[in-house]
Amino acid sequence: MGPRARSSRRRSWTRALAVAFLPLIFSGFAPRPRPKLGLPGASAQPRPAPSSLFNWSHLTPLELEDRAAGLEPQSPGGRKPCFTLGGHKFQVFGGSIHYFRVPRAYWGDRLRKLKACGFNTVTTYVPWNLHEPERGKFDFSGNLDMEAFVLLAAEMGLWVILRPGPYICSEIDLGGLPSWLLQDSGMRLRTTYKGFTEAVDLYFDHLMARVVPLQYKHGGPIIAVQVENEYGSYNKDPAYMPYIKKALEDRGIVELLLTSDNKDGLQKGVLDGALATINLQSQHELQLLTNFLVSVQRVQPRMVMEYWTGWFDSWGGPHNILDSSEVLKTVSAILDAGSSINLYMFHGGTNFGFINGAMHFHEYKSDVTSYDYDAVLTEAGDYTAKYFKLRDFFGSLSGVPLPPQPSLLPKIAYEPVRPNLYLSLWDALQHMEEPVSSEKPVNMENLPVNDGNGQSFGYTLYETTIASSGVLSGLVRDRGQGYTRLRILVENRGRVNYGDNIDDQRKGLIGNIYLNDAPLKKFRIYSLDMRKSFFQRFSVDKWSPIPEAPTFPAFFLGALSISLSPFDTFMKLEGWEKGVVFINGQNLGRYWNIGPQETLYLPGAWLDQGINQVIVFEERMAGPAIQFTETPHLGRSQYLD
Repeated sequence: MGPRARSSRRRSWTRALAVAFLPLIFSGFAPRPRPKLGLPGASAQPRPAPSSLFNWSHLTPLELEDRAAGLEPQSPGGRKPCFTLGGHKFQVFGGSIHYFRVPRAYWGDRLRKLKACGFNTVTTYVPWNLHEPERGKFDFSGNLDMEAFVLLAAEMGLWVILRPGPYICSEIDLGGLPSWLLQDSGMRLRTTYKGFTEAVDLYFDHLMARVVPLQYKHGGPIIAVQVENEYGSYNKDPAYMPYIKKALEDRGIVELLLTSDNKDGLQKGVLDGALATINLQSQHELQLLTNFLVSVQRVQPRMVMEYWTGWFDSWGGPHNILDSSEVLKTVSAILDAGSSINLYMFHGGTNFGFINGAMHFHEYKSDVTSYDYDAVLTEAGDYTAKYFKLRDFFGSLSGVPLPPQPSLLPKIAYEPVRPNLYLSLWDALQHMEEPVSSEKPVNMENLPVNDGNGQSFGYTLYETTIASSGVLSGLVRDRGQGYTRLRILVENRGRVNYGDNIDDQRKGLIGNIYLNDAPLKKFRIYSLDMRKSFFQRFSVDKWSPIPEAPTFPAFFLGALSISLSPFDTFMKLEGWEKGVVFINGQNLGRYWNIGPQETLYLPGAWLDQGINQVIVFEERMAGPAIQFTETPHLGRSQYLD
């Protein structure tokens, strides 16, 4: 392999030591040595748990020393099929938490709450677009430290089911696929098209070198790995899923492989050598889908990989909620049927920055910043009626007492921030890097920026000169606004993450734009990705006092002063219309007065004692102040009990 492939396998010496000595670390926590529990073969009878059907206190990453037999499907003669782990009968009680949607400082809090609710497993996706933002340049640091999250789950006594994609859906931009793939005009995503598989191979070379040591048989907590995601509902290339399965196995994945499909794709999503699982929300779907699984897989254990505890929201739509009693009934029915379960989501978190996805069936709808999902924990990690009912339910099934509930993180309503400085976008242009000059418009992904990788997120400004007035026409994705001297500001509001049209998700001006049917020429194009480095060029002397009639779009600068230790809070932008908020360089995400979301979650972990910089990019109308509240407002006044 070339230098890039070799360098992709490097990791810090501290991480390497942590992974290498994982089995020793775990066994050091174990209270006493245990005998070998491996199964001699698929026909072996599962060993009963020591005290009750649901007492798995001895089956945790800290306790289980024998790693010969991982999570395995078993079909004991005359009895219901089941999973075994380390030779013991085991049922997955899983909950989804995405490390990339939760501030790293709060990972432990969310995982402890999962464990205290009676769960034994955490599941997470791995977002390719965030981990490889530029081709061949990988980021597994800070909030993207996947290995640290997996190791922390193990310390909490939780197993891990990893869902590495490469496509993950997850209501994230382009379903987690990097936008630079779309630079290829002939790209066919999620197929064996050479341009796609070559990129997947390089990514998997790097990712799986990190994942392999974390597997169960290597002493880690990963007990299963999912092959792609809901491919049955896409199903454009019969060779694709076998290719992904082989790509995982060739790179050292040895744990149980799973597929995951909803009712639209289950029939076409089954893959030889992988256990099929189902995604659903109702008891009616449960019966239909489990009947199908039995017909296809015969006597194999059943698992609901995604039981949807709520749903995501789109701008301009309602805040979706699901009654907690309904959730309890369906979870109970799934377990009564002998199935394993994973709750999607246990804790949704936040689409910080510009990572949200979108849907486009009859019309385009982008997802809101909050990924609260009406999940078991709120966006800020607080308890809900669902949590208390599920904890009581799982507690009644457990042979040992559940861990105590962790205390809630405190919330606070800070004094309003009144911005006192301002910089219009037009004035800011002179402080930016030289724009791209092009005879024709260039879409975001094909702009010659970011070392040739194009622009993934944010806004792009197209500027040209026109000699007369007239009628403009052209294809703008997703939202464009025209200004004098013909300036067109285009926002990527989120690439579609699910459906047949993911190949067609290029953003910006797509092709020519016409004035009175004549194509315009000679464009100056500004890439406004609004990353941390973007604001570093706006030193204090570049800002001005806010005029009575600001020119929009514009940046507004204020300061949040905190005298004591910072706490979580929620920002409320009454009087503002649409834009983005940045705190100490962190992009909190978008706000938009069309709702349903009315507040932005601001983690206390991202605040400093003292002065905190607040920048608001507003497109059309600024309010007098930025308010704070202890309570989120996501579109409904309260949760249903």
